[in-house]
Amino acid sequence: MSTVDVSHDVFRQLPVLTGDRVRLEPLAPSHLDGMMRMLSDPEARRLTGTHRTFDEDEVRDHLAALPLRGDRAHWAITDDGAFLGEAVLHELDPPNASVQFRICLVGPEVFGRGYGTEATRAVVDYAFDVAGLHRVGLEVFDFNVRAQRSYEKCGFVREGVHRGALWWNGIWHDVIAMGIIASDPRPA
Repeated sequence: MSTVDVSHDVFRQLPVLTGDRVRLEPLAPSHLDGMMRMLSDPEARRLTGTHRTFDEDEVRDHLAALPLRGDRAHWAITDDGAFLGEAVLHELDPPNASVQFRICLVGPEVFGRGYGTEATRAVVDYAFDVAGLHRVGLEVFDFNVRAQRSYEKCGFVREGVHRGALWWNGIWHDVIAMGIIASDPRPA
């Protein structure tokens, strides 16, 4: 690619993404209950390093404003209508056709079942094949080995470590930087 042509509002019209078991639909106010459950789950908060708490009005306002954001993509991960979590492309850098990825599942009842891997694959495919991005990066905590394996299954490679970047329960943890670029292989 000799020139990069990514719009500042590339995510203005988000499609529904589907996998074998998951459906990713644009995150909306109808997902409020699932978001509140996810944001209050202790294990989901630990895995995402989320120290702050969110009140329902704040989350409701956030969900209502999402359709106005063309620089971010937020999907609800669902299975037969049940809210499983969210997947997000954020920190869009149009001149470099680059974006960051994050994902969070509602809690331990859905961890380790392949939902995160399937959702991540769908978002990566969208980022490269539809949005025309060149790079997707992410950060994952050193203790979240399950997520690291999931990202590797989707083609992400370890790029570096931010030492002692998260203080959680009296211990400093490293943050592992991972990324994938459009020309990298994407395992099936």
